Amino acid sequence: MQYPIRINHYLALQQYCSRRQADKLIAEGKVRVNGKRAVIGQKINEDDQVELDERSAKKISESRVYLAYHKPLGIDTHAIKIKNLSGLFPVGRLDKNSQGLILLTNDGRITDRLLNPKYRHEKIYIVTVDKKLRPGFLEHLRQGVRIDDFVTRPATVSKISEHQFKITLTEGRHHQIRRMCDVFGYTVRVLKRTRIMNLELGRISPGQNRKITGRELALFLRSLGLD
Repeated sequence: MQYPIRINHYLALQQYCSRRQADKLIAEGKVRVNGKRAVIGQKINEDDQVELDERSAKKISESRVYLAYHKPLGIDTHAIKIKNLSGLFPVGRLDKNSQGLILLTNDGRITDRLLNPKYRHEKIYIVTVDKKLRPGFLEHLRQGVRIDDFVTRPATVSKISEHQFKITLTEGRHHQIRRMCDVFGYTVRVLKRTRIMNLELGRISPGQNRKITGRELALFLRSLGLD
């Protein structure tokens, strides 16, 4: 999102409503910027505080959907479709050869708050590699690995078996885990994400989903600063 940006475009990008609906809300005096009534065509900056009136915000809030989805192997993240539900999009991605937990939603507010590495939100993966884990390999992953022109952040890593380990990351660079392993001569055979913050994959079968509600959703949103 590039600032300054028209307020109706901002509200649409944040998935609050369409641009047309945003203009209607603005004309009705239901949108405020920094405590003052917004006007149609107004532009806002990144630090501006945009608010909807309580009733409109509640209506929008009740229309939001959050799903935990088990992405199967061989499926492109952005090709995911949920029957009888439209307007949902994946927050983040897993490459085609990986599987596990993906968050699907129509709430655009959470995208940056979840994906921006500055927030250091935890994501957990189970990794199976092609060779036995050598002494020192997991310690290198814990300390950080140089990949091209950057060094990965320290990670929490634990051994599961001779070929498998669990790793917790607070960043998500392109093919990061595969590239970290490749530095030490390992090829990832299976990569499965099992948790995003407090959201667990649990027993969801590949290709299936469950709604995120109640305390689980409340904790998730609160952790993103959206309570």
